[in-house]
Amino acid sequence: MNTFNRLWNVKTPAEARLKIAEQRAKYDKIYPANLEEQALKMCGNDIYQYFIKGYTEKQWGKPATELPPSIIKRIPFRFVFDNNYYDDPCQGIPIGGYNSIIANMLSKAEVMLNTDYFNDKETFDKLTEKIVYTGCIDEFFDYRFGRLEYRSLRFEHKRMETDNYQGNAVINYTGKDIPYTRIIEHKHFDFGQQPFTVVTYEYPEDYQAQNDPYYPINDTSNIRKYEKYKDLSASYPNIMFGGRLGQYSYLDMDDTIESALLLASKELPGENKTT
Repeated sequence: MNTFNRLWNVKTPAEARLKIAEQRAKYDKIYPANLEEQALKMCGNDIYQYFIKGYTEKQWGKPATELPPSIIKRIPFRFVFDNNYYDDPCQGIPIGGYNSIIANMLSKAEVMLNTDYFNDKETFDKLTEKIVYTGCIDEFFDYRFGRLEYRSLRFEHKRMETDNYQGNAVINYTGKDIPYTRIIEHKHFDFGQQPFTVVTYEYPEDYQAQNDPYYPINDTSNIRKYEKYKDLSASYPNIMFGGRLGQYSYLDMDDTIESALLLASKELPGENKTT
């Protein structure tokens, strides 16, 4: 509602719903074949042009007309004056951040850094009955059906001599003329009281050999390739493919954690687990 109020000066949910219905009307009968058509059908022209088109095209490096409609279905619409992104009653990150929860998970495990699984795959495969693989599924199969596409990110960190730069943990920048998609101010995640602050600018970029893959590009061509890899993975019952890269899926963090917990419940039915 705060967005709708600033955009159209509407003050009630009824007024906002009416305005969105008016904007959606001209697209109501189309069957969306791409992200742009899906967004226009969902919310009309104003919201799409101001908030979705520029952000989406710089995030994915492709015109919205070349992206699948499924991507935009992740965005919720709510008619309340509540700026939280999700409806979930409990929201946030683990106490102490993700470093803390990962450290706890690995506290009793042997950890090998700067080690490439593929450089000594045969040895690693003999160490255990089952392996959880969260890397790129096409790389695991030596790109047998061709390479899948991914988007990468570049992070630029700055220390600023102020106790509060932007007043929020994350602010997204939707304009295509601004090269970064968001600015992250880390102290707001954990209620830091430092006299200075550290911010990170997040820049989307193409995935190359020298950087890291972050987001699968789930268009028709890539999904077709992935389905072949997924079918092939069924013949490797000792390998569990997980995460965004292993499942070639654009998952939110809560979905990723839920998927991991469900997999653990399936593979370790007799273990005591806290969820």
